[in-house]
Amino acid sequence: MIGQTEYLGGAPLNFAAHAHKLGHELFLVSGVGDDERGHRALEGLRRCGISSSFVQVLRGKPTGTAEVELGPDGKPMFRIVRPAAYDFARLTRPQMQAVADLQPDWIYFGTLLHTSKRALDASLLLLAKAPSAKGFYDVNLRDGNWNLATVEQLAAHAHVVKLSDSEAECLDASLSVDGDAGSVEHFCQRWSDQYNCKTICVTFGERGCGVYKDCVYTAVPGCKVEVADTVGAGDAFAAAFLHGLDQGWDARRCGAFANAVAALVASRSGAIPEWSVEEAQAMLT
Repeated sequence: MIGQTEYLGGAPLNFAAHAHKLGHELFLVSGVGDDERGHRALEGLRRCGISSSFVQVLRGKPTGTAEVELGPDGKPMFRIVRPAAYDFARLTRPQMQAVADLQPDWIYFGTLLHTSKRALDASLLLLAKAPSAKGFYDVNLRDGNWNLATVEQLAAHAHVVKLSDSEAECLDASLSVDGDAGSVEHFCQRWSDQYNCKTICVTFGERGCGVYKDCVYTAVPGCKVEVADTVGAGDAFAAAFLHGLDQGWDARRCGAFANAVAALVASRSGAIPEWSVEEAQAMLT
């Protein structure tokens, strides 16, 4: 909710919507309340082309919301209202088997859901049910909704980790001994070595991103746009970056395309505004 206006959103949903636009088939694992907002959310999923077969409707639990306050530069501050329906969503055994039968190429996950041990255990079981899938961890730290032990455990199950420069700085300080925190490149190298994450991407907003892949760090400049709000821009970046990896692109091309898609989303209101691949490609030329 931005001011008095409601938008369909949430990091995994934003990611799914943008990845679907890039031609991928997505299945969202979540929960909504049996309320008006929840029914609108399910209809919104259908409009986005995202399957709701793994989204549970939970009576007596409110559909999740995030109240967003925008700063002068369009950057958001979040107040996440919990508990919410998604906190209580759990896949049944038949649904777990259905995930295994799908044989997904990737499983995307973040931090917010996993503040409870029950939710973390459920996600780890989901990952175990699809051992051939690669894990994409979009860190997305939100005040009061994360702890270091959970971040470390999730990172250990990820092939790719994506986070912002402020998140990298925060985690680097948490892991540093005797003040040995260093550059973003040093953080990526250490994080990759410690958790066996082969690819790490750090976003810098309008300044672009840095990609650590195959032990090489590549800085990729950003795209200049007039910002409407940056809500969902990081999720769009994640979808575009993963799309590039899935296509076999090199680090620079992945980062450049992701920067362009994130800039397009930041130039428009809401987390999942309309944009096209052609617009993103035009920004790169």
